[in-house]
Amino acid sequence: MRGVRGAARPVLVWAATRTVLLLCVFKVLTVPGADVTVDVSGIYHGWYEVLRTGTFPLSDVTWQYPPGAALAVLSPAVLPFLGYAPAFFVLTLLADALVLGLLLYAAGRPGKRQAGVWVWVAGLPLLGPTAYSRYDLMVTAVAVAALLAGARRPRAMGALAAFGALLKVWPALLLAGVARGRATRRSWTAFAATSAGLLLLAGTAVPGAFAFLTFQRERGTEVESLGGLVFQVARQFGWQGQVLLTYGSVEFVGPYVHVVSAAALGLTATAFGWLLLWRLRAGEYAPATPCDAAFTAVLLFTVTSRVISPQYLVWLVGIGAVCLVFRTSAMAVPVLLVVGATAVTILEFPLGFDHVVAGDAVGLVLIFVRNGLLVAAALAAARVLWRRTVPRRGRAAGSSTAGSGDGTTAGTGTAGVADPGDTDSGGTDPGREPVSPAAP
Repeated sequence: MRGVRGAARPVLVWAATRTVLLLCVFKVLTVPGADVTVDVSGIYHGWYEVLRTGTFPLSDVTWQYPPGAALAVLSPAVLPFLGYAPAFFVLTLLADALVLGLLLYAAGRPGKRQAGVWVWVAGLPLLGPTAYSRYDLMVTAVAVAALLAGARRPRAMGALAAFGALLKVWPALLLAGVARGRATRRSWTAFAATSAGLLLLAGTAVPGAFAFLTFQRERGTEVESLGGLVFQVARQFGWQGQVLLTYGSVEFVGPYVHVVSAAALGLTATAFGWLLLWRLRAGEYAPATPCDAAFTAVLLFTVTSRVISPQYLVWLVGIGAVCLVFRTSAMAVPVLLVVGATAVTILEFPLGFDHVVAGDAVGLVLIFVRNGLLVAAALAAARVLWRRTVPRRGRAAGSSTAGSGDGTTAGTGTAGVADPGDTDSGGTDPGREPVSPAAP
């Protein structure tokens, strides 16, 4: 009964906030600024008509998604009694409800808490109608299911991450923090096998499954990105360039754009190198560590991307919510920074997007604050993940660790008690919340 009463409040708040989101996307309530639903009624619907003919939209450079994205675009066909856009909005609502249900179920288990549930309930609607006007919420639902499955079923985690990556690539990063040893072998093998099978099926069944690679490679620096902030500032000092709608987003075109775009790719490579070094050095794993590492990885790659579209915040809020379901998570501060960035995002898109495109003082401040919060979150997440998992010099992996500076301690490094019901992971009783040394 206590669990039911505890779940009632977040469910009621979820129902109220999602009702407002539905009223917005159905245009009962009008949100100032650009109409964010046109991507569904226009672009997605156009792709839907092409995909129904048995081919990918090869002549449309805005198609920059892996082949699994076709499933999301075609999904409104399961509700033929509704128009395309209404059916899409209903399906995103169902995906949202699925995430809520998964988080509530996880929060009711030993060693878990409802903090993550509230991050999702309160954080997602801060993005406004954009949350329901892109298929990223569907991808996030798959990612949340993968992370929550990973605690006990690494094979399921790998398969779900592969399916998510075929929808929008980034869920591949969910495996960055899986503990070395048997869990890594099982999850990564499942990921590779599922990916290979799905790619083979897509490549042989539908022409043009991999055309998105060319379109994605040719993208430039988008106005909302970290690199775009360079040109937002440069415009105040007479930079001679343009802002154009190209490859489906508003990008900078002009002198030095290619240099900044290359620098962004360099930062992404640096982030990958840091993650690899962290994985090699990490020696202490708490139950929350795989989720914390996944959140850090996705955050780093989002911040260093040439594009930081508003809908990317859906991913971060979802994974951050999973982190904070675990009592041992070290990501409280980074997740709160992401929630703050989400609240600022609606101010710059759609409310203030004209200012962002124009590059005036209001637009510059909005982008600076939003991206500043994301950068701060990325640095904080990387710092605390390293401090919580990498043994200090002179201290053996698995020994007790001092406080991480975030008000929590990592634990004692004692191996987890075997859970007889967990035959797949071979691992740990989630109620014990141990910190176990990584396998060599």
